[in-house]
Amino acid sequence: MTAYLSAESAGPPAAPPGGTAPAEDALAALTDLVRADIEICNRLIVERMQSPVALIPQLAAHIVAAGGKRLRPLLTLAAARLCGYPPGGTRHVSLAACVEFIHTATLLHDDVVDESALRRGQASANALFGNKASVLVGDFLFARAFRLMVDDGSLKVLAILSQASATIAEGEVLQLVTQNDTATTEDQYLQVIEGKTAALFAAATRVGAVVADSPPAQEDALDAYGRNLGIAFQLVDDALDYAAEQETLGKTVGDDFREGKITLPVLLAFARGTEAERAFWRRTLEEREQTETDLAEAQALILRHGALRDTFARARAYGEAALQALSIFPEGQERRALEGVVAFCIERAH
Repeated sequence: MTAYLSAESAGPPAAPPGGTAPAEDALAALTDLVRADIEICNRLIVERMQSPVALIPQLAAHIVAAGGKRLRPLLTLAAARLCGYPPGGTRHVSLAACVEFIHTATLLHDDVVDESALRRGQASANALFGNKASVLVGDFLFARAFRLMVDDGSLKVLAILSQASATIAEGEVLQLVTQNDTATTEDQYLQVIEGKTAALFAAATRVGAVVADSPPAQEDALDAYGRNLGIAFQLVDDALDYAAEQETLGKTVGDDFREGKITLPVLLAFARGTEAERAFWRRTLEEREQTETDLAEAQALILRHGALRDTFARARAYGEAALQALSIFPEGQERRALEGVVAFCIERAH
């Protein structure tokens, strides 16, 4: 298993890695770098989500059209280029589509589990089509992903992506088990986000190295990059749930609080709070007894104890670890683009 930054090694706040370019510019640079490939990937996604059962493409098109940035498939395409995958090849494009299908399937399932009404600022699929349809179409997209893996023909690729799929499910189940439990530890929380988010980031970048027949050291480096990037991404996401405007977050602010999810801002505020404050967290998160003013109180407690500041600092530390993992690769536009993604993931907070 590739080493990645531990919770204890997170350093003090630092400037966001990846330079001073705005976050959206960093993502645009990555997209421009692989534009031809991502356009082919998008067409393949549309093609492979078709079915004679009309509800399947209808529901799948709804979530695909909801404005996702295709970050994970972009990572696969850029990682393959970084490792010298030859122009004109198609394996990286098919596997990028596979990664996006896995991601989209998990989104459909997550929204059902979380009873979410919004996804990327629009009505979620389960809100429009119902829970049963969302779960079943999610299963269909998982099946499409595995067909793309089989079509690739590499047992190594199949092992990486199938393991990632299992790990994502484990992370979601662990989150379900720890939900509403203020006794959850930081280590358990990190296990959750390593599973539900970081595992697919790591697989997306590792398979880019695999299709390019890269040496093990480069595979491991891209795995570490993706894993640390994924943890940073989720840490920022969890912090924004208590800090962002709804338009920035793309979902209802405070959803994690209302659902009783135990995230790092909560863990830090709980550990640093008074007994009366801990009683507040137990009432609102464990017993799920919430009033209209409780979210504002939760946000105030998290700010009072520096929990947002320290969560963002932790995200920056994981971002720095992601950048360090890329240091074995030569300077060039591919490496710069992947470094820029770190800025994109973290600067969503600003």
